[in-house]
Amino acid sequence: MSVFPFTDPADHEGPAPRRRAPRRSPQSDRDWLLRCYILRGTDALATSVITYAVPLLVLVLTHSVMWTGLAFLLEWVPRLAAIAVGGPLVDRYSPQTAVLGTSLGRAAAAVLTLIGMCLGIGTPVVLLFGVVAGMLAQGSFLALESLGAEASRRAGAQAHRVQSRFTAIDQSAALLGPLLGGALLLAGPALLLGAVAVLSAVTITMALVMRTPRARLRSLKAARPLRTREALAAGFDGVRRSPALAWLIGAIAAANLASGVLQVSTPITVTRDLHQSTAATGLVWSVAAGTSLLAAVAAKWAIDRWGLFTVILVSSVVTCLAAAATALTPTLASYTAAVATLMAAEGAATVALRTARARLIPADGFAATLGACVLLVLLPLPLAGLLVAAVPPDSVRALLLGSALAVGAATAFCLVGLYRHRSAYETTADEQPLPEEQPLADAA
Repeated sequence: MSVFPFTDPADHEGPAPRRRAPRRSPQSDRDWLLRCYILRGTDALATSVITYAVPLLVLVLTHSVMWTGLAFLLEWVPRLAAIAVGGPLVDRYSPQTAVLGTSLGRAAAAVLTLIGMCLGIGTPVVLLFGVVAGMLAQGSFLALESLGAEASRRAGAQAHRVQSRFTAIDQSAALLGPLLGGALLLAGPALLLGAVAVLSAVTITMALVMRTPRARLRSLKAARPLRTREALAAGFDGVRRSPALAWLIGAIAAANLASGVLQVSTPITVTRDLHQSTAATGLVWSVAAGTSLLAAVAAKWAIDRWGLFTVILVSSVVTCLAAAATALTPTLASYTAAVATLMAAEGAATVALRTARARLIPADGFAATLGACVLLVLLPLPLAGLLVAAVPPDSVRALLLGSALAVGAATAFCLVGLYRHRSAYETTADEQPLPEEQPLADAA
């Protein structure tokens, strides 16, 4: 079986073996992979700082909770539109070009926002900055996922190690972003926006000096570039035609519903039911982010020993049990332990699910298909917000328990489908890297 099962059909015509690329030095492979990690880290940290700091910056400027909530809404809603447009654009050009463009846009937006604040129009400019930064963040995410999938394909059986490091980078950014954003905001909005511009400048530099060893990241067929609507439709069609990918998306979407309800309801649970201060909410999520980071690092050894499906199965069961436990815990300590367990299970599952997704989505049109997948898995998040908004505060714990039971049933259904199609994403002995690909697998 080929390491790259989704290459151009022309590659398999006749008895000729698969074309081999010129040999590359192990050092060049390691440098390329290291630059992938740096790109992911600086972009994720800048996004995390902005996501946390923009609503707080609006609160500092307006002293209004309504405007703060509006800032959060305006930051996230356009991201869905950016996903639909960003995927086809990444496929049409290249991930490096997309990261370069989004980073340039974010740096320019930060500078213009700083100028607008100096001119006395801080609130509108900050709100606009949140919208633009959110859309750019989704575009860069799709581009970096495309790079990560390319690294996974060329790492062969070691793909889960690449995804483990990418997930650990994301979790580290989620942990450090609020801390860095809060500290910079105390020092002043100018320093905060300047830090965002510096992180964007580092990302720009890495994107400029990065050279992909082989041209796999562009479309494999020299056909007319698809329009955005056509590319997104092709992405949804790709999900429909791959049963394993469809079951995978269903499992992720179910987990997102549980984590979404938990995320929205945690401030209510901590303050009303557990009678703690709002500062305790930050403590809960800090502990949870730390355990999730550790689980993401440990997941690569678990996958080495037990395989992708076993890790997905165990993590999904723990996630459902921990989600139910959050509805029953009587103290802040036990609630924090339940949330941390849930996030740790999600961190391990994320490594396995991303590895499976990188193997299931074809390289041709990867970003468009990924955009369709992301749209599908994000749909439960607005639903979680609507569910929490629709029930009285006293019924939030009952909602948590009910959603945990529903998610458990849906996850079990999806796991049965994943088990039946596990040969599509589990690595076999025939899928080891070819000799010229071995250096990158070793670097992974």
